[in-house]
Amino acid sequence: MSRRRVGVLLAVLLGAPALVAVAGAAEPSPGKAHQGKGKPAAPKHKSPGPQVLAKSWALIDGRTGEVLTSHAGDERLLTASTTKLMTAYVAMHDLPMKKIVKARPYEYEYGESVMGLQAGERVSVRDLLYGLILLSAGDAANTLAIDSAGSVKKFVAQMNRHAAALGLTNTHYANPVGLDQKGNYSSALDLAALTEELEKDPAFAKIADAREATLTSLHPKRKIKTINELLEMAPWVTGVKTGHTWKAGYVLVGSGSRHGIPLISVAIDAPTDETRFSDNLELLEWGFRQYHRQKVLKKGEELASPTISYSGGELPLVVANSLKVAMHGGQHAEITVDAPRKVSGPIRRGARLGTATVSVAGLRAGTVPLVANRSIPAASSFDKARGWIGEHLVLLAVAGCAILIGAILLGRSIRRIRRGKRVEQK
Repeated sequence: MSRRRVGVLLAVLLGAPALVAVAGAAEPSPGKAHQGKGKPAAPKHKSPGPQVLAKSWALIDGRTGEVLTSHAGDERLLTASTTKLMTAYVAMHDLPMKKIVKARPYEYEYGESVMGLQAGERVSVRDLLYGLILLSAGDAANTLAIDSAGSVKKFVAQMNRHAAALGLTNTHYANPVGLDQKGNYSSALDLAALTEELEKDPAFAKIADAREATLTSLHPKRKIKTINELLEMAPWVTGVKTGHTWKAGYVLVGSGSRHGIPLISVAIDAPTDETRFSDNLELLEWGFRQYHRQKVLKKGEELASPTISYSGGELPLVVANSLKVAMHGGQHAEITVDAPRKVSGPIRRGARLGTATVSVAGLRAGTVPLVANRSIPAASSFDKARGWIGEHLVLLAVAGCAILIGAILLGRSIRRIRRGKRVEQK
């Protein structure tokens, strides 16, 4: 018996609040007809990369959205409770996290995950979102939808508008819970793209990465634990959302981050509950293996040489610390230097005078200081005067020429005047 089913049984026997899957839409506990004991069936397709058993899957770079690998990634499929990712996306756009709302009446289906909210019970949007993602609670989705848009129907319309705005061309929603229903579908690549957008919000990223949470707005406070077992399989896993119905099969959107690289994985219609987690772990681990860390900046490397005011010469600016960045085949790093064109003393050796920023695929991968490679003293009065003359030499030359020409013209004028006076005297 799985850990989740044991928890449900204990909750029923002890009369504990229903905070885990107690009854259907998105996470019914019975498996599909093809689920069985023993080793999972061999994959229906041969993968050149990760060995994945799900019907459809995808892996993307969470920074750029680049597709690293996929199979049937654009196929429109039932995706069960991963529908709730869009529910969270819309609700977080419309509702403040601290807002207190009243739980709405909800008739759950057999096997559906719920929080066990009582109609009229006061609960924060924040706690509803934790219940939505960690427990896949259908009653949380229903309350968020109605409080956000006024009705489930209007909320679903908003979900579809957001899907269109995000360019999710293989996605359409018919309900906010993830129930099997005509017109409620998505694809592996669309789910990955939606998750990429969600992960940009630190509030959502924190929820998706949570192993457990305390629902502080409920009385008494309640503690919940995630049903996403992927979070327990590696310390670098960061989420995201499970899903399961009879027709959709076992679904999981996963994510992880190592060495500053965030990856997002999706497996739809995995053969068993266990394989949806192992599929995502395989995708993520395979993805991280495609990246290599390369030293792009070396300590002591000269990247700029501003001129020294007054005394002349140049001051080398060198990289303060070496920098390695993660890239995969086909990517290259770009270096942008921000440093002054001129400097003046006193400057001590090692003083920070600029920065070098490394970008990969158009995104910043790291920044290091540029420091003075040697000290320079303050300029003396003689240096300043000489420097001033040097900087204004052209102006001084023009002024000197102007004065010389003026003197010549003035001399000629004086001579003409004198000659004129001599003529008058005669």
